[in-house]
Amino acid sequence: MYKVRLWSVRRARALEIFYNAFEKMVVALHPVWNFIGYDRIEKPFAVTEKMVKGFLFDCQMCGQCALSSTGMSCPMNCPKSLRNGPCGGVRSNGNCEIKPDMACVWVKAWEGNALMSENKVHVVQFPVNHQLSGRSSWLAVARDKNQPTDKS
Repeated sequence: MYKVRLWSVRRARALEIFYNAFEKMVVALHPVWNFIGYDRIEKPFAVTEKMVKGFLFDCQMCGQCALSSTGMSCPMNCPKSLRNGPCGGVRSNGNCEIKPDMACVWVKAWEGNALMSENKVHVVQFPVNHQLSGRSSWLAVARDKNQPTDKS
């Protein structure tokens, strides 16, 4: 999985293009998801998402995906689970202080972000809500982007 994760970061721009198109499709299908019931489709979506994102990004299924903001490098692969940048222990060769044979997730995030069309690596990520672990972030995006906005 580690080699595929590195492959994905090197192809961050292509994956960003695919992700943006996929996101538009999932969001556009909100009426279908709503009709079926988000709770009813959660498990099949989560299983599919885990297979796809698990293979490509070594996804940990936190339920709050940040791949589009982190150069297609999942921050949950950091041994310290840091979601907003590297710790102070990144080795001089760019590897992790905890797992010396692994490139720092955040070094890879910066490399992947440099290939992407938008510089989102500076977007501060919220702390992980562990109640969402194992849930589909794809469905969460569809729900969130279809919420009525308060215009007061």
